[in-house]
Amino acid sequence: MQNSLETIHIYHTNDVHSHFDSWPQISRFLRSAREKHEAENEAYYLFDIGDHVDRSHPFTEGTIGKGNIALLNHAGYDAVTIGNNEGITMSKKALTNLYEGADFDVILCNLKETDGSTPKWLEPYHIYETEKGIRIGVIGATAMYSEFYRRLGWQIDEPRQSVRKIVHQIQDETDVIICLSHLGVYEDRLLAEECEQIDIILGAHTHHLFMEGELVNETLLAATGKFAEYVGHITISLDESKCVIGKKAEVIHVNKMERRQEDIKDVNALINAGNEAMEEKVFYNAEPLKQQLLKASSLSSFFGRAMIEYTDADCAMFNAGIFLSSLEKGWVTKRKLHSMLPHPINPCVITLDGSEVLEIYNLAQNADWPKMEIKGLGFRGTLMGKMIFERLYKNNEGELFAGNRQVVSGETYKLATLDMFTFGFFFPSLQQAEKEYYMPELIRDLVSWYGKQKASDKLSMTDHQNES
Repeated sequence: MQNSLETIHIYHTNDVHSHFDSWPQISRFLRSAREKHEAENEAYYLFDIGDHVDRSHPFTEGTIGKGNIALLNHAGYDAVTIGNNEGITMSKKALTNLYEGADFDVILCNLKETDGSTPKWLEPYHIYETEKGIRIGVIGATAMYSEFYRRLGWQIDEPRQSVRKIVHQIQDETDVIICLSHLGVYEDRLLAEECEQIDIILGAHTHHLFMEGELVNETLLAATGKFAEYVGHITISLDESKCVIGKKAEVIHVNKMERRQEDIKDVNALINAGNEAMEEKVFYNAEPLKQQLLKASSLSSFFGRAMIEYTDADCAMFNAGIFLSSLEKGWVTKRKLHSMLPHPINPCVITLDGSEVLEIYNLAQNADWPKMEIKGLGFRGTLMGKMIFERLYKNNEGELFAGNRQVVSGETYKLATLDMFTFGFFFPSLQQAEKEYYMPELIRDLVSWYGKQKASDKLSMTDHQNES
């Protein structure tokens, strides 16, 4: 067996999604691992593969993601790439400022300014060198949500092509090449087949878990699932000629990490910090608006009107399961809006022919949907709930109307809805339909805007009556 010149230890996380319940254990474990390997003169690197940020958590929302960066700093990360939660649920300004205080590198090769230049806060790749002279080229790539990035003022390039281009550029300058890939397992496998020069692909996005990695040709794929349940550990061995002679992947479950009494206190402190940061009053709600999961409600009517007025659509469609609480009478704070609508979901307006509107309306009557569990798509609730229509209804003769217009084939109508319904899972025809996404507005921002509008209108009316 060949003698190993050096063994390199790579630790990695992915798709944490601001699940901080086990973060104190993970952070302590990672810091201890670094101390151990450095004491033994072994190279150690720590990477996050994106979607560490999730705006559904009050700590993330309250700190505009800066709290996540502080946690990554404390754990000692060397580099991260971004996922779609960093990339398309934050405004361009918020993403540009997100990593200002980072003690680590942000590596991403397929996100550009609209003029094609590289944003100042990231680098397409980085070459690290160990004390024994091993050069490790690290490339980052994220999933290509073209329309979303375009609406936010970014240019997103095809990721596998972008990675291959960088690999060919740096392969003669490196001994090991690692890709931080927030592309999903299917794309990772394709990339491994297309680009054999990559030694390791650390994966994310599709929340897949490889207990001992997966080999595609000579490329080792590794991933840790989701929600900070596991930490990944890769060992790479190289011989005297700096050739890779061994690669091994494992994952460590958080249950095997040291727990301390103060861990729960630390997690609660994060939640409290986020909540305190969101105590700002947004608008005064004059009457209680109750949520209902299985039927229309005063809250759904309020939300439907907010969508129509904000987007100037003819009608609106959404599911009652998006409301995780009611809206009580009194002052509404950012914290209350966030707890009621924590989803990183954008509003969207779809232009449809009358026949398509009728098809969508009929599909939405599916009796199984209200109690269906939903996972992903930006939805942070549990059950779908009843499909709600605002200003889309049938009269006594069974004719469908959008506002005051009868829905007929050959005429077009604008439907305001949630971006998650444009991905094709519930309404296949909406995936290809003409649509306009509203970004960076999340659906709770529409409630905030509409609540302020109503309060302002009421104040103006009172002033007018007083003047009279």
